[in-house]
This record gives sequence, C-alpha cells and structure tokens, in this order.
Amino acid sequence: MTAGHALEGVRILDLSNGISGPLAAMLLADHGAEVVRPEPPAGDPERTRPGFAMWNRNKTGVTFDPESEAGRERLCRLLGGADLCVSSGYGPFAGLAPPADACAANPALVFLSMPPFLGETPWAGGAESMGLLSAMTGIALRQSSFEGGPIDSVFPYLLYLQAAWAAAAGVAALIERESSGHGQIVTVGGVHAAMVAASASLVIDPEGPEILANYGPGGPHPMYTRYQCADGGWLFLATLTTKFQERALEVLGLTHVLEDERIDGRIEAMLLPTNRSWVRERFVEVLAGKSRDEWIERLRAADVPTGPLLQREHWLDDPALESVGMRIELDDPTHGPVDVPGSPVNLVATPWELRRSAPPAGEDQPVEWPAGRSPAGLPPEGDGPLARFRVLDLGTILAGPYAGTLLAELGADVVKVEIPGGDSWRDRGMPYIRGQRGVAIDLQSPEGKEAFYALVRSADVVLDNYRAGVLERLGIDYRRLVEVRPDIVSVSITGFGNYGPFSSEPAFDPLLQARSGMMTAQGGDSEPVFMTVAINDVTTAALAALGTVLALFHRRRSGAGQAVWLSLVGTSAFAQSEELVRSNSRDQPIVGGRDFRGRGPLDRFYQCVDGWVRIQAPDVESLVKAGLLEGTVPADDLELTARLAVSCSGVPRDLLVDRLAAAGVPAVAARRVSELVADPEYQKWGVFNRLERPGMSWVFAPGRYARFSRSQHHRTLRPPGVGEHTAEVLAEVGLAPEEIDRLTSSGAIRLGSPMVFRPMAVYR
Repeated sequence: MTAGHALEGVRILDLSNGISGPLAAMLLADHGAEVVRPEPPAGDPERTRPGFAMWNRNKTGVTFDPESEAGRERLCRLLGGADLCVSSGYGPFAGLAPPADACAANPALVFLSMPPFLGETPWAGGAESMGLLSAMTGIALRQSSFEGGPIDSVFPYLLYLQAAWAAAAGVAALIERESSGHGQIVTVGGVHAAMVAASASLVIDPEGPEILANYGPGGPHPMYTRYQCADGGWLFLATLTTKFQERALEVLGLTHVLEDERIDGRIEAMLLPTNRSWVRERFVEVLAGKSRDEWIERLRAADVPTGPLLQREHWLDDPALESVGMRIELDDPTHGPVDVPGSPVNLVATPWELRRSAPPAGEDQPVEWPAGRSPAGLPPEGDGPLARFRVLDLGTILAGPYAGTLLAELGADVVKVEIPGGDSWRDRGMPYIRGQRGVAIDLQSPEGKEAFYALVRSADVVLDNYRAGVLERLGIDYRRLVEVRPDIVSVSITGFGNYGPFSSEPAFDPLLQARSGMMTAQGGDSEPVFMTVAINDVTTAALAALGTVLALFHRRRSGAGQAVWLSLVGTSAFAQSEELVRSNSRDQPIVGGRDFRGRGPLDRFYQCVDGWVRIQAPDVESLVKAGLLEGTVPADDLELTARLAVSCSGVPRDLLVDRLAAAGVPAVAARRVSELVADPEYQKWGVFNRLERPGMSWVFAPGRYARFSRSQHHRTLRPPGVGEHTAEVLAEVGLAPEEIDRLTSSGAIRLGSPMVFRPMAVYR
C-alpha cells in the first residue's frame, strides 16, 4: 500500500478545546488524517479567535448536542470507529469521553489526553493558560529581565510546543498499534510541554544556588545577546561557540578584553556575575559606532553568526519565510480571506496538503465510521512505542541532538554519532543529548565513512541538522543513504531550508527570535527581549520527532522510506501561530513592554509578601469576592492595577492563591525551579529522575516527557560520553573486534568513557 499522505486512512476525533489540542489535530490533518471535530449547537466560542482558521483547517465539522441522548449515542459511535481521539480534558464533550471508558469500548483506540497541567489542573476552571502554566512550571521566573521578577509571554509558545510534542507521541502510539493491535492512553500535559521547553533549567543541583535572572532582557552572555547600533537598529550577536567568539572579537576590535586580568584569556569568564556588566559595556560602546547593516556585513564576512531584529507584523511576508512555503492563504467561513502559517513538517514523498478551510459554523457532515478493529490476545507491555527502531543522530548544538533525545524518550535506540573530538557544545548541551548512546566516527575518512554505512544498514532513521550542502560534501545525503539502505528515513533540520537564496545563512535559535519579531514583540516600547527558552530550537526538535514518526508510520504501511525536512525559519512561524494570522476582522496581536507582567489588571502577575502570584480573573466582581477590592472600583486600568498591587502586597503567596481559588479566580504561585521537585503531582507523574554523577553529587533531571498507559519505558535518560559506546554499537552491526581495533588505531573511530556532567554558568 502506498498512501498519498502519511496518515491517509487514519480516523481522528478531535474533542479538544483551546489551542494545543486543536493544533495537534491540525498537524495530523495536514498529513492526511481524517479529522472530525464535533461542535455543540451553540457553536464553539473559540471561533472568533484569529487562530481558529489555522488550527481547524483540513477538519470535518459535525454538530450535535452532547447533553441529548442522540448526541451521546453519536459521540459513542464516533469513538467506536476512531483510531485516535484528542481531548483537552475540559469542554462540552470531555465529560462524556473519559479515556479509560473510551478505550474499554474501543480497545484499538489511541486516546491522546492533553490536559492543561498534568492529571488535575491546579487552578479554577481547569482551562488551558499559557500565563498560569509558565508561572506554575518555573519558566516565568527564569526569563531574563531587568528586575528579576516573573515575565509574561506575549505569545503562548508552550501551547504550540505541547501540540507538536503531543502529535508526535500520538503517532508513535499508532506505530506501536500497527504491531500489537492495541490502543492505549497517551498523556502529554502542559507540564510535559514545559519540560520539553526548559530541559536545561530542570537539571537541578539540590545544593546549588537559586538563579535570579535579573541580568537584563538581553540575557547574561555578552557575546550571545542583542545590541543597538548607530542607526537605532538592533542586531543579535549569536557567538555561542569559541571559534565564532574569537572571530567576533577580532572584527569588533575587542580582543584586548581577553587580556584583562579578570578574564585572563578565558572567554567563559565573561559569564561570571562580576564580569558581565563591564564586558557588556565594551560591546555596547563599540557596536553603537556603526549602523546595523554595516556591522552585519562585516561580521558575516568573517562567518560570524549575526542577524537583524525585525518586526513581527512583517514576518509572514518575509522572503525567507516564503522560500520554505510557510505562508498560505485560506478562505475561512468565519474570518474571510486569511493568511496563515503553513506546515513546518515536510515529507518529500508524502507532502502535506491544504484540502479545505476550517468547517463553517453549524456544519454537520454525515460521518459514519465503521467500528474499530478488535485486537487479538492480551495487550502487550512495552518499552516505549518506538522500542524496535534505531535512530542515528548526527545533530550538533541543540535542535538536532534534542530531537534524538525526544525519540529516545519514545523508546527508540538513539545513537549519537559525532566527530572523534566530540560535539563542541556537548558539555553545555548535556540536557539535550540524554538517552543516547555515543559513537565517535571521523566521517571524512574513507574507513570512518564505511563504518558509518554499516550503522546505516542497521538503522531506520538518520537525523541531522548540518548546514545546507554539508551532507552532500560528506557523502551521507539522502541519495547516498538510500543506496546503503533503501527504506531509510532521513530527517534534516536546517536554518532556512536546503535550497534557495537563504539556505547558506547562519541560523541559531535567537537569530530567528530576532528576525521573526519575537524579541521586539515581547519588548514592546522597551528594549527587545531575548527569550530564555530556546523556542525555535526546542519546538523544531519536537516537530522533527513528529516528522520522524509520520515517515515511520508511512513506511510501516507502505514499505517505503523517505526524506523529511524542517527549518528553524518554518518553526519561527509555527511558534507564533495565532500572532501571525492575518485577516480583515482581527485585532492587532498584543505586544509586551519593560518586564512585562501581563495583559491587564485582571490578567497578570502581582507581587505578594513572599513571592508572586499569577491571576487570570474573569471579572472585577470575582476579585471583590476574594477580598482584594473594596469600595468604588476604579474604571481606569492603571489605577485598578495599582489598587490590586497594594492589596496583594500584604498577603503571603500561598494564602493569596487559596483566597483567589475560593472566589473562583484562576490563580497560581509563580514558582522557582527548585520548588518543583517537591510537588506531589510532579513526583506522581515522574517529572524528575535522579541523575547520578560519578565522584560528584547527584542532580535532578527531567524524567518522563510523556506517559503511555501500556508501552511506557522507565529508563533514566543519561548523556553519553564521546565514543562511550563505539565498540558496543559497531559490534552489534557486525564489525569484528580486530576491525574495531584497527579503526581505533587509524583514528577513524574513538573509544571513550562515560560523561561526567559538571554544572556551568548559565548562558541565556
């Protein structure tokens, strides 16, 4: 069987609400799944949101009353015939479809549960909320700022990330079902999205100091931040590794900074709190001496990664975005002509397709699915839904290696293939290479390349994030890999696509934050804000995992592999899904400001006696009920904010949360990362594992990024040393011990030892 789309023939029931669930279902619909979205007769209140046109494209609408007997029967029939059901756990249909009951009625069903938090949502109402989630998971207090308090994001990137990662986990469960015949419950909550977003922050040394992120909105690193130039324009200097840093210092005429006794030749010493300010002042002074374009031209001529900070409202029309096909037009039944981001995941043999706009209000198509298959035998336990698959991870820095780690979390045997000297960023990037086995090979040597080809013959997937053209120069591009293994799946991540006028441009996460308008939108009328979470990198990693499982699912049914490609530029549009949607009916998307606390007096952070609380009050009356307002309520937002700030300032944090909850106001404490390890819900769901370090104290590290009710693995994801598993893996693919010894002696491979992780100063 050869399908026109990766998920052709897969039936999905979308019972979700808000952003993350509908967006996850859209990603699957884009790749051919038949997605049916029920709507109550009164309509979906989310229809007025600009993002609705994007999140519900390619779906079929049905309308029925979930409270009526006929409506409940219809829902049961749809559940009985679905392959996968997406649910947010709240909304008009949620109570009628508990996961356990749905799976009992249809044992082949994969039930994708996407709760706003984990199991129980700890705020009133239980609806998803980026503001409450980022506060509760420690992300808000880790964002760099002037004063070090919590920062509210102007776009809900955690919800977009949850959609990508949940879609990947759901398809992985469908792959497992192809073998076992049985469905299961897959849970990817808001906390899981926060874990994917902030893995580095969640490596916690219990004996280490708490990080106060008050080093300004540009972050702590003087050579990995944004600067204003003589013409008022801003550029981002993205020199994350030593070679780029040395080149940048030469171009800027700042090599003498290394000679200062406080630095003593050690670039890493610039990150020390005692050095950050004065070093940054030197850069500010120099970069203010020429225009932005002049500096960018000089720096790029020396191959130093740098780029401009642009405005979000222009991004959808940027030629770089159009070069990867990320701008599409819809004729939406609610909003009229709409421009929206396309699909960031590109399968070459089974490309995504825009088949229809979101269903119009009241659409009721006569969808009748046949009953699901009845699996034979007892449902098998597993060791992750991808337990039988091997992935070769050639990635460097962040997005590529992290995609490998996420696939390892899904159970794949992931082998990190790196040069004998090791990935230059592996020490700092330890959280993003966990769960893999380490093999060190010199791909530029003929012998090393042959050893790599032996690995390819045993592999299902080869993953990379090299610059465009590097794979061809190394002789490991998709055409060559197919000659070695005809059904291989090749997944490539680039900055601006493999071809086109922008393919050779440098691409690091902050360069796309800058160019796509994320930084200027968050900063508003204040300085641009460098987002502490590597939004484009981590979201690309989750999307790469999705592209991988889509291709593997298609291969499982058709026997054919294919090439998959993603780009950071494409992700930068996906990660601002609703904010970039354009129509004649929409309001301007929100922008931030200096140390942005929230959108208004009812929806923001407030400081209290011993911390901060994030509230999301439905109305003023609920705050009166909570005892935070007395007397005449001011109509002016500034005065109302000031009054509430005074009321909150005299109340302990947790007591204030309790008072607000009793009044029905969604509210949570803004927690520091160190608080999370004691959370009973986190412990119950295995959010943290203990990562042992030989000769050193143990640390907490992220545990389970998703939960599978039947095929869950329980391994602690550990980082490999350079070449730690070279001999082991090469022996598995048939190389004799004497051949491994010969390759080692020639330098074609390296045998190594386990990695000892040491904490390093934060760089963002």
